[in-house]
Parts: sequence; C-alpha cells; structure tokens
Amino acid sequence: MEIKSNLQQCLVIIKPDGLIKSITGDIIMALSTTNLKIVGTKIVKVTKEHAEKHYTELKEKKPHIFQATIDYITGKYHTDRVMALVYQGENAIDKIRNVAGKTNPEEAESTSIRGRYGRINSKTGVFENVIHASDSEANAEKEIKLWFKAEELVEHIYPTIKKDEKIKHLVWK
Repeated sequence: MEIKSNLQQCLVIIKPDGLIKSITGDIIMALSTTNLKIVGTKIVKVTKEHAEKHYTELKEKKPHIFQATIDYITGKYHTDRVMALVYQGENAIDKIRNVAGKTNPEEAESTSIRGRYGRINSKTGVFENVIHASDSEANAEKEIKLWFKAEELVEHIYPTIKKDEKIKHLVWK
C-alpha cells in the first residue's frame, strides 16, 4: 500500500494590527499547535506595489474592499510592517487555516486566532483579522515567491537555479 505525502507550504502574514498589539508571540504560539516547521520568517515594510501584487485576486473578486485592504496592510491605520512566515509540513494549509479561523473575525470560532484577536474596524469597515494564511497550494507558492527570495528560506521548497546578478544592495559599513 502506497502512502501519499501531503507535504505543503503555507505563507502566514501577521498583519499590522497583530504587530501593533504586540501579539506576535501569542499568534506564533497558537500556530505551534500545528506541529509544522517554520522554514522562513522576516519583518517586511509593505509598499503599495507589494500589497497590490499580493491582493491582485481581491481587486478582481471584491473591488469594493480592495483599496481599504491595501490601506490596512500598508499601514494607514496601524504600522506599515508585517511579519511574514513560511510554514511547512503535512497538510500545512488546512492546519494553519483551522487555527487562524474564518476571515471575518465575527464569524470565526472564539478560540481561533481571528476570533480572539480580530475585529471589524467600525470607522473603516476593514476586517482587522491579524493574520493571513494561504488558501491553496497554488496561492501558497505564488505568495511565498512574492514575499521571500529563495535564499531567505532554510529549505529549498521549490525548484531553484543559480543566477549571477549584479544587484546593488545595502551592506554593513
């Protein structure tokens, strides 16, 4: 009998309201119940361009909330920083999304991350749901490649190639 592995990756973003409320530790602790491995993490200052690439589908499916979502993730209401993490393991997407809870904090189980820490901002109508989690393997790959360079992950989870590029970047003085 063949046993199929369902090794997956899932991008998790602790959103600006999660950082400003200083609940990143609580969120990571809740996610640790999944027994998945973290293979990448970093703090990112989110630009409008980056946010628009991440939320491309939202612009098409729900254009009425697109701009408010871009404002939210880029820091108009809290801070312009997020914590991005890549989790890996068996059924990672379902495990993470189960712990995260429903996107709408009012519909999320009270024991989920969004149920405990999320809210709907009455001034903006934005779901401040503190966390993003990839919803499919295809979206996980697209999102991980958007938020992380291949060398920023401790495991090669997607095929890579070595390429010589002359890119200017900051170095320590």
